[in-house]
Amino acid sequence: MTLSQAMRSSSSGLTAERFRMDVISTNIANANSMRTKDQDAYRRQVVVLTGNNSGVSIERIAPDMSDLRREIDPTNPNANEKGEVFFTNVNPVAEMVDMIGATRSYEANVAAFNSAKGMLRSALSIGDV
Repeated sequence: MTLSQAMRSSSSGLTAERFRMDVISTNIANANSMRTKDQDAYRRQVVVLTGNNSGVSIERIAPDMSDLRREIDPTNPNANEKGEVFFTNVNPVAEMVDMIGATRSYEANVAAFNSAKGMLRSALSIGDV
């Protein structure tokens, strides 16, 4: 792998992890949404990443199809005929753990990019007198 390929690979990782952090932020922002009569509750979104020879690419964003959180509250105007209210399947604690992982991966890609940049700078300065 050449230094420019290493920098491209790290750059794609930076882009992917930044996108992942954006999706996690959207999940956290919707953590308290509920199903209404007109619209289903927000479903957690998951970023699917794939690796290839040039780095990391975003394959797709997939909805988490796990069960929605259900509470019994017949006084809620969004309750169904059984008195059930359905909330999003976003778990804020799990999202924060995912955010920490994405942040650490982002930081690792920054360090790898800076290392490759430093090696390239050193290689270019070899001929300087």
